[in-house]
Amino acid sequence: MPIGTNVTGKMVTALKRLGFDKVFDTNTGADFTIMEEANEFVERVKSKGTLPMITSCSPGWVKYIEMNYPELLPHLSTCKSPHQMFGALIKSYYAEKEGIDPNKIYVVSVMPCIAKKFERQRDEMKVNGLNDVDNVITTRELSRMIKQANIEFEGLEDSQFDNPMGEATGAAAIFGTTGGVMEAALRTAGDWLTGESLEKIDFEAVRGEEGIKKATVNIAGNDIKVVAASGLANAQKIMEEIKFGKADYQFVEIMACPGGCVMGGGQPIKNSKVRRDVDVRKLRADSLYSIDEKSVIRKSHENPVVKKIYEEYLEKPGGHKAHELLHTHYVERPKYTD
Repeated sequence: MPIGTNVTGKMVTALKRLGFDKVFDTNTGADFTIMEEANEFVERVKSKGTLPMITSCSPGWVKYIEMNYPELLPHLSTCKSPHQMFGALIKSYYAEKEGIDPNKIYVVSVMPCIAKKFERQRDEMKVNGLNDVDNVITTRELSRMIKQANIEFEGLEDSQFDNPMGEATGAAAIFGTTGGVMEAALRTAGDWLTGESLEKIDFEAVRGEEGIKKATVNIAGNDIKVVAASGLANAQKIMEEIKFGKADYQFVEIMACPGGCVMGGGQPIKNSKVRRDVDVRKLRADSLYSIDEKSVIRKSHENPVVKKIYEEYLEKPGGHKAHELLHTHYVERPKYTD
């Protein structure tokens, strides 16, 4: 199928045929990540906390900073990544709502990222002794499973995600491309800082395929300096600036993979039938921005499911329950092990 084709509905159908009882949308988890991350950023700005704040949803990047720049760990957001937040909510909120013993829930995340396999095993990714996520398979592994099951993927009908964890916003959709997390967070942080719903929600300055994108965004009369970097070589440049006091950013997004999650190590590999001049990264990113543009709701804090779960269970972004389930901490890790 053409690169960049939106096959979400077919994936839901295929996963059901493979035997999953429920199929939820990780993008709903991304909306929770934005709620917590935007709140954390606003609080750091207001309280003059540690800035710049750096995103923490790319596990390859998180391990890199733990090994190479442990002295800068206070700059990292304490937010878990979307699928880890989602797993924690499934085994708490969803389990209680459905009357299911969380010990009997087995959560599998389908990810574009190989590093998520390590992330889900971290001791910090547990609540009450239970792993947030029990297993991670990559999109490439899922495609192999579909083929092994003799499922004709192209002919599948589209299915919807299961409720109540199956609704997501356009902001969540763009998480997978470089600059997307930054843009999604600015949409929510902008509304919260101004106390009104801002009409301008497209932050083109942080879009594009450049390895480092710097911009100044004016929100509520304040100039917020941001940078989005993808690829660890570019991340190192930004970290060196911060380490030696040469950076004046307030908000930094870093993704380990060049181009973001759309080019993750677990993604389908461009086959020989695709012309060399075809830009896979751009086609995949354009698909995400198209989903965003067509979405009825494009700001995470306006997601009705998210609002309901905060009202019923989490109380508020950054609250005690939210911190217990959706936040984590980091540790210095040795560069080399025997």
